[in-house]
Parts: sequence; structure tokens; C-alpha cells
Amino acid sequence: MSTSMTWGSEALPMAEAVGTIRSEVAMDNRLNTLREVALTLLREVESLRVSQSDNSRRRVKLHDEVQRFEVDLIRSALGRTGGNQTRAAQLLGVKITTLNTKIKRYKIEPVGYESSLENLNEQETML
Repeated sequence: MSTSMTWGSEALPMAEAVGTIRSEVAMDNRLNTLREVALTLLREVESLRVSQSDNSRRRVKLHDEVQRFEVDLIRSALGRTGGNQTRAAQLLGVKITTLNTKIKRYKIEPVGYESSLENLNEQETML
């Protein structure tokens, strides 16, 4: 007995249809990540342009700029995955140990941690 799903005028086996949907979701995730990276790069270029006009003597250190960009990418990936480091590492194309090391090195707070601290501080203030 064969289980199949009708997709338009074609009938695809269920496993093939699920695989197609998963690959489409994966492609959408990659495209969204690339869009976010491109927008982040554009924002960084614009901020450099503005800050350069404000202070032409200020030197840009490559290491600092790369670090800031890495932190933004990691936060974006963690936000997209709800804080799941394994999925964020896959999204970024790095090993989980590499991502975890960078999170510790850059002292990146877990997703949602900042807002929970703010809520706790607000509640303490009200008391």
C-alpha cells in the first residue's frame, strides 16, 4: 500500500514531498540569513561612513570591526533559532564548539536573558 500526496497535478510519494518541503525551508532560511547579513553589512558601512565624516582622524581597527560583526551575526542566528546553539551553529556554518567558544569569548547573553533581567529589575523597583 503506497501513501502519496497530491501536489498540483502530480502525485509525489510522501517522503519525496517532505524532502522537497524541507529543502525549501532550508533554502528560505539561508536566503533570510543572507539578507540579514547583507543588511548588517550595509548598516555597518553606513555607520562607518557617518562616523568617518564626524571624526576623520579616528582609525578603524579591523579586529574590532570583525568582532562586532561576528557578535551581530551570532546574536542574529541565536535569535532566529530561539537560543538553540546547535541550530545556530548549523545556520552559521560553524561547529557547535566554535560557536560556544565565541559566545563565551564575546560574553553574549542568552536570547531573552536581557529582557528577563529588565522585567526583574522593574518588578523589584515596584516593590
